[in-house]
Amino acid sequence: MPKLDHLRPSGLHHNPAYSHVVTATGARTIYISGQVSTDEEGRIVGEGDIAAQTTQVMQNLGLALKAAGASYSNVVKITTFVVDYKPELRPIIGKARSAFFEGMEPPASTLVGVSALAAPEWLIEIEAVAVAD
Repeated sequence: MPKLDHLRPSGLHHNPAYSHVVTATGARTIYISGQVSTDEEGRIVGEGDIAAQTTQVMQNLGLALKAAGASYSNVVKITTFVVDYKPELRPIIGKARSAFFEGMEPPASTLVGVSALAAPEWLIEIEAVAVAD
């Protein structure tokens, strides 16, 4: 039976409705809940600015990865959800996101346009799966 650890990474707002990071011992696959553009206190970062929100989301993913003993290089899959997606947003999101994967092969990726996220001020949410030793 695998051992699951539900982590509460320092720097991320604790929400009792979900875990930011769950690790499973054995295969060492790391599943990171969709991260949004909030700081440790749960305050919105970059309201109305998709580039700023994408950067904050990726920073939050980095905090979650670090808590699990991993880094961006361990990410094998990300899924990006964008409110009211239009093709002209893709280069903006891609530029902000790609900075975190610079110098390495990018992970598998899915981008999904959605009508809304859990809070109206959130423009983007990104979840990740990572594999570590």
